Amino acid sequence: MATTRGTPDRMGLGRRGEDVAAEHLAARGLDVLDRNWRCREGELDLVAADGPRVVVVEVKTRSGTGFGVPAEAVTPVKAARIRRLAQRWLAERHAAGGSGFAEVRFDVVAVLLAAGGEPRVEHYEGAF
Repeated sequence: MATTRGTPDRMGLGRRGEDVAAEHLAARGLDVLDRNWRCREGELDLVAADGPRVVVVEVKTRSGTGFGVPAEAVTPVKAARIRRLAQRWLAERHAAGGSGFAEVRFDVVAVLLAAGGEPRVEHYEGAF
């Protein structure tokens, strides 16, 4: 049975991919600050700290490459929206007395969850 955008199977795949991505970031020494942060304009998958740098992470998960590799789904339009959302996240954090980050980096973590196999993770630092 084919799944479509927003179905439980697809949402479960995305959640599993985000779990894998969060574990990957933690293993690399990043501290995950937020998961699935939402505002009226959209959602940030993961926000992490890498020393004095805040890292906004877009996670793309696929079960196969029939429609291309996961990272190809991050278009220039999507990247621009993520940048706007990051500004909102930083403003909200600053208003709450936080932030203090010296710089911002935008990463993509592509997760391939093929049936019966180990997750394959590709981490693109400074992707956009």
